[in-house]
Amino acid sequence: MRTDTRTVVGHSATDKILLYGGLPLVGGLLGYFLPRIADWAVDQRWVPWKWLFELVSGWDVWWTQVIMVAVGLVAGWVLGAIAMDDSLRITVTNHDVELLKNEKTTVVARDKVAAVFLDGKELVIQDRDSAELVREKHDQLKGDTAKIGAAFRAHGYPWSDDGDPYADRFRRWVDDDPELPPAVNAVLRARAKASEAADLRELRAEIAKLGFVVRDENKKQYWRPAAR
Repeated sequence: MRTDTRTVVGHSATDKILLYGGLPLVGGLLGYFLPRIADWAVDQRWVPWKWLFELVSGWDVWWTQVIMVAVGLVAGWVLGAIAMDDSLRITVTNHDVELLKNEKTTVVARDKVAAVFLDGKELVIQDRDSAELVREKHDQLKGDTAKIGAAFRAHGYPWSDDGDPYADRFRRWVDDDPELPPAVNAVLRARAKASEAADLRELRAEIAKLGFVVRDENKKQYWRPAAR
């Protein structure tokens, strides 16, 4: 969506209809047909936990169906809301970039930006020292990723169609890499064991404070020094 002063990239109106309309509809239909599905499952020899399906198949009365349809509708709406909350909303102006995800807003001033590009499914913004100011997973389909570049170009940002200008400087990390300071090796070691997205993000920030950049590829870590 484009206005005179900003361009917004995120879920389209169609996406929102599917998430807030389609998922509740599917949930409601599943709730309505659940007793019939359970009744069918009881007669199948390969189905485990038949006692559970026998219990559900006995709910085929009007008032339990109303409850299950209502639960399905609410569950579908909640899933849609979670999907929207977990998606990246990018707002670009001539003065700054605002990124909203998981109710957290990150703002980057235009004068700090030296390069913007896509690294796979991630949007990356670099400063003049090649440090990463932003690395966030976006939600655009492959055919729609051009919208992201168009938004930044429309406001005069240095968009790179060729990806990371420093891509050839990355090296795969190995434990106790002799070319890295002990502190960086320690953080990368902890990051290799981390599984939560919040922990990975926090440890990436710690590495940035030490003057290095890290990216992930196929569950492996690659590093390079910031070009200071």
